[in-house]
Amino acid sequence: MADFSDDELLSELGIDLAPVKSVTYTAKEERLISGFEEIIHFYEEHKRVPSNSIDTDIFERIYAVRLGQLKQSDEAKKLLAAFDHLNLLSDSDNEEADLASLEDDDLLAELGIELEDEENIFVLQNVRTQKEREANELTATRKVCEDFEIFKELFEQIAKELELGLRITKPFGKDASIELHDWFILDGQIVYVSEIGEYFKAPNGENDARLRVIYSNGTESDLLMRSLKKALNNDKASRRILVANNVGPLFSSFKSNDHSNELEIKSGTIYILRSLSDNPFIKKHKDIIHKIGVTTGKVNKRITDAKNDATYLLADVELVAAYGLPENVVPHKLEKLIHKVFQAAQLDISIDDRFGIPVQPKEWFLVPIDVINEVIEHIKNGTIENVIYDPEQSKLVGNQ
Repeated sequence: MADFSDDELLSELGIDLAPVKSVTYTAKEERLISGFEEIIHFYEEHKRVPSNSIDTDIFERIYAVRLGQLKQSDEAKKLLAAFDHLNLLSDSDNEEADLASLEDDDLLAELGIELEDEENIFVLQNVRTQKEREANELTATRKVCEDFEIFKELFEQIAKELELGLRITKPFGKDASIELHDWFILDGQIVYVSEIGEYFKAPNGENDARLRVIYSNGTESDLLMRSLKKALNNDKASRRILVANNVGPLFSSFKSNDHSNELEIKSGTIYILRSLSDNPFIKKHKDIIHKIGVTTGKVNKRITDAKNDATYLLADVELVAAYGLPENVVPHKLEKLIHKVFQAAQLDISIDDRFGIPVQPKEWFLVPIDVINEVIEHIKNGTIENVIYDPEQSKLVGNQ
C-alpha cells in the first residue's frame, strides 16, 4: 500500500480540508431565523402549517401571520433558504396560510406584529433570539392536552358557575400570587393551574416553579410561574376567577355545639342540585325538587356520573348553588341539621339502580330555592336549630 500523508489520505476519503467559513448574522437576521425555526417546530409537531382561523390560539395565529410576511419578502426567503427544508416559503397557494384578510393593522397589532416601516418583517414581536430559546428555564411550549377529558368537566363547571354568579372575576394584580388550582382568564381563554413543581430561586431572587397549565381550548403548557404572571400582567383583559361572596366562606358565627370529635372538623361545601330527569313527576316539579348535600370533596367530581347513580335519580343534574364552609364546621353534622329542617318535605321516591335494586334517595326535598336560601341565612347567624320547614305553609316556622 502506497504511503500517504495525512492530508492525502483525508483527500482520498473525500474529506474537504478547506476551512469552514463561519457565518455571522446581524441581530435582525438572528431574530428572523429564530422566528422561522419556531414555525418549523410547529409544523413538525402538528404536521401542518399554522392557521390564522379564529378558533386557533394566539400563538398559532402569530406563526401564520409571520409565515405570510416571510413569504412576501425576497430578502427573507434568500436568508432562510438554507433552513427551509420543508419548503414552507414556497410561493404555492395555501389556504392555511392565506393572509388576504390581514390588511387591518389593528388585527396585526393584536397578533404581536408592528408595521412600523417597510422592514416590518425584521421587527416581529414575540420572536426570541437563539440564546433566549436555549434558556430552557424561560421557555414553554403549548401542546395538545392528551388527558383533557379529565379537565373538561372542570372547565364546564367553572363556566356554569360564572354564568350562575357563583364565581366572579377580578383583574390580576401586579404582585398577585399564583397557587395550585387557581383559575384565570388569559387571552380570552379559561386557564387552570393543575400542577406546580418544585420551587427554586429565579435570577431576580423571587421564588419560581414550573407549572402545568391547562387551557380551555384543550391545550396545555409547562411554563414557569413568572412567565404566567408576566402574561397575565401584559394582557389588560386578564382576570382571576374567584368564588363569589355568596358562595363562601360563610357561617362565621355558626359553630357546632358538639366538640366531641375535633379531628373531624374540616372545610367543605354545601351544594344544591336540580335534576334533569325525564321522569314525569320530577320534570313537572323540577323547580321545587332539590338535592341538598354537604361534601368535603369537589362537587363537580361527585356529579360527573350522576346519570348512572340512583342517588342522583339516574339522571344528569345541574348545580344551582354552592356555599363554602369554614374550618369550624363538621360537614356531616351540618348536613344532618339541614336535612332535619326539611324532613317533612323529603321526596318519597324509589329508583331502581343499574342492578335492578330499588334505592330511596334521602337528600332530595320538595322545597323552593328561596326557602333553602333562608336556611343558609339561619346557618350564618347560628339559628338553624330554631327553625323547621312546614310544607303546608311552604315556609320556615319556629321549631317547637
